[in-house]
Amino acid sequence: MAPSHEANLAAQRAALCASLASIGDFRPGALQSRYRKCGKPTCHCAREGDPGHGPKWVLTRTVGGKRRNFSIPDEAVETTREQVAEYHRFQALVRELVEVSEQLCEVPLRSAPGPASPGKRGRSNPPSQQRLRPKRHA
Repeated sequence: MAPSHEANLAAQRAALCASLASIGDFRPGALQSRYRKCGKPTCHCAREGDPGHGPKWVLTRTVGGKRRNFSIPDEAVETTREQVAEYHRFQALVRELVEVSEQLCEVPLRSAPGPASPGKRGRSNPPSQQRLRPKRHA
C-alpha cells in the first residue's frame, strides 16, 4: 500500500526541520563592492575610465525600517559572503516548511465529515467579513 499524502507531508516536514537544524551562522543583507573617487586632480582615480579607489566591501541591510551599510574588512569578505548565502538558504527552507505545514494543517479539514444537516446555525458570514462591510445610515 502506498504511503498516504499526509505521511509524505510529515516526512517532508521532518526533512526540512533537520535541514534547518544544520543551518550555520547567517546574516541578512547584500554584500557589495564599492569604488570611490577621492577628488584629487593628480590622483590615478581622476583619469577617465579608472574605477577609483577600492574595492571597499559593504554589507547593506535594513535595520529598524532604515537601510544601513556595514563596512566589511577585506579578510572577512568570504566569510560574510557564506553567511549571506546561508541566510538565503534559511529563508528558502522556512518558506518551504510553511508551505508543507499549511498543507498538513489542511489534511484534517479535507478528511473531516461535513455538517450533519444542510442548514447551518449561526451567522451567515464569519465575523471578520461582517466587520469589513461599511455601515449604511438611512
